[in-house]
Amino acid sequence: MKKIKTYIKIGLGIFAAALLIYAFIPNAVLVDMDVVKRGDVLVTMEGEGKTKIHDIYVVYSPIEGRVMRIESEPGDTVLAGITVIANMSPADPRFLDSRTEIQAQADIQGAEAARGFEVAKLERSQAELEFAEAEYKRTEKLYNNGNVSISRLEQAELLVRLRKTELNTAKAGMEVANSVLASAKARLLQPNNDNETGSSLLVHSPVNGKVLRILHKSEGVIPAGTPLVEVGNPDQLEIVIEMLSRDAVKVKMGDTALIKRWGGAEDIKAQVRVVSPSGFTKISALGVEEQRVNIYLDFIDPLEKWKGLGDAFRVEASIIIDRAENAPYLPLSALFRDEGKWSVFKVVDGVTQLRQVGVGRINDRIAEITEGLNEGDQIITHPGSNVFDDVRVKQR
Repeated sequence: MKKIKTYIKIGLGIFAAALLIYAFIPNAVLVDMDVVKRGDVLVTMEGEGKTKIHDIYVVYSPIEGRVMRIESEPGDTVLAGITVIANMSPADPRFLDSRTEIQAQADIQGAEAARGFEVAKLERSQAELEFAEAEYKRTEKLYNNGNVSISRLEQAELLVRLRKTELNTAKAGMEVANSVLASAKARLLQPNNDNETGSSLLVHSPVNGKVLRILHKSEGVIPAGTPLVEVGNPDQLEIVIEMLSRDAVKVKMGDTALIKRWGGAEDIKAQVRVVSPSGFTKISALGVEEQRVNIYLDFIDPLEKWKGLGDAFRVEASIIIDRAENAPYLPLSALFRDEGKWSVFKVVDGVTQLRQVGVGRINDRIAEITEGLNEGDQIITHPGSNVFDDVRVKQR
């Protein structure tokens, strides 16, 4: 009986000691965990931009005149040299105010008087030529009879030539007077004058494609060189991405890119065609001046995948400038600096182990691990200030 009591006391003492030890054992820290995985680690440069039809043609007014209302609508199909973009005709003359009309009438009277002078001059020249020719015939007859010298005959011949020249000069002056009179009368023409005649000019599409924008829709009088319509082929799209110059220097011709957040379910593959050799200044949303560079991309995926895109649609691009294929990687949030070296907390049997690791390529989500960890190792993804080496942890 005495031994039983002794055993009971010993058991109660051990139980009390165990309770005391358990009370002082710290609770496991709740953490987020993940495992080291294997796959491709892509290093990308992000940029925003828009799509652009490779060749856009602006149809301009070839003459100054009246353009009829343009019936085409954006999206209409056009054929080069066949589809009529615009119908133009000469503009109506302007209305004349009283002062201008009086001046025009005075110009007509002056032109008519000048023409009368030229008519009289022409008649005089004609009469003098007829007299000179008759005189020449008489002199020639006398010369043949030996009554006058050869010098007299030559003088008569010279006079005929001079009179013919004066007649031609008078005819030219008559034509000038007629032109001046016609010009003066033309200045009196009013809009819808019955004497006005004109012809129409059809402006055709320069290329096959579709109407993109109507730049001048309504009928009206326009000067030469007025833009009317933009046309282009929507199947010949390219992408123009704006990127900070310090990032653009890392991009090379031929780099692959992923077009994201364009509205479709899947990313579109593209390729860098050219990095613009010239940058430009742009004011950011915060009012800061930034030097940006345009990067031009061509689609790699077939047309059917991106057919919903059109000209000037907004897109975002991730241009792949480096990659590690089939490499072990972990979330970037698992890394931290310890004594100046990259480190992680590895979890073994629920206890943390501080491990220094070698890091290769890094992007905004994951990092390549070159040494220190193996595929499948469990690590803490967001170690807090309560996580140390050799600490019991449990999945949150």
